Amino acid sequence: MPTVKITACTTADIHILQDIAINSYGDHYLYLWHDGGMWYINRCFSDDALKKELEDENAAFFLIYAEEELVGFLKLNLHKEMDSYTAAEAMELERIYLLKSASGKGLGRMVLNFTRQYAQKLGKKVIWLKAMDSSKSVDFYEQNGFTKCGTYTLDFEAMKEEYRGMYVMKLELD
Repeated sequence: MPTVKITACTTADIHILQDIAINSYGDHYLYLWHDGGMWYINRCFSDDALKKELEDENAAFFLIYAEEELVGFLKLNLHKEMDSYTAAEAMELERIYLLKSASGKGLGRMVLNFTRQYAQKLGKKVIWLKAMDSSKSVDFYEQNGFTKCGTYTLDFEAMKEEYRGMYVMKLELD
């Protein structure tokens, strides 16, 4: 197992975050888009978009390092209601993005463990997320205790229709 370090990301780190976001997204998701992903990258990873998200008190970003090398990032929405859970009880795991070179090495599991501990410190009862129904990540989340509890459809015009489906998944905490 590689040595993993997960550190809080602030507005001072915006360009480090932007670089790892674009590179990790590019490693895994460009096939989803008619335009090769440029619409989404511009929408979500521009300076303005990231600055706005980093300044949001309900969002927490973390940089993920393996053996001192930046390999990904994590975004949590700290207080986000879900079904019968209030915002005080629920936290959304919005993104775990890892470089392709870091995939399959147990880092995702370590990031999930970090997320679980972080949620427990906040007194959360559930962590929830949306995962693309066409993605292997659904199996990964199920292997790590998440269960499917709903579906969602993305309505991005630039996205290929066959990839718009998502599962809503949750992990109830003790």
